[in-house]
Amino acid sequence: MQLHGLIHSLPSYVKQFFAAFVIVLSIGYFTGLQFVRQTESDNPAGIEENYLGNEDMDDAAVMKFKKGEREMLTIIHTHVLSISFIFVLLGGLVAITSLPRKLKAFLMIEPFVSIVLTFGGIYLMWAGMLWMKWVVMISGTLMTLVFIASALLVLIQLLKRPIINN
Repeated sequence: MQLHGLIHSLPSYVKQFFAAFVIVLSIGYFTGLQFVRQTESDNPAGIEENYLGNEDMDDAAVMKFKKGEREMLTIIHTHVLSISFIFVLLGGLVAITSLPRKLKAFLMIEPFVSIVLTFGGIYLMWAGMLWMKWVVMISGTLMTLVFIASALLVLIQLLKRPIINN
């Protein structure tokens, strides 16, 4: 079965279905990022404070306490599973584009590396390896950039006309 470029030969109603899915998926993804911003976890100090608390700071506007192990495991479990599904579905659409194979491979595989680094890093930071906040920040940013690139490239590929081979 030839997957490369298959997206161009799909019926228009299937392309519209996939476009609607990518748009709604993007709305959900960016709503999650907005939540991260609301919790002030979009910078290394905020990441650390969100999971380790700030009860020893006298000038904290909002008091935060260190998360318990059960809460940490719940956060990591739900995020790793749900974000993995997001990237399996989006990666499946990337697989059927006519993008260069190396680019497709990167866009399909990198998010899973970032998921492990981001959420493994959050756990290790919580466990005492404070420098992991930088790994979390970098891998989370890379994961978001790959999501944006993948979603945009899939939408662009959905707009292309079918390739006719004679």
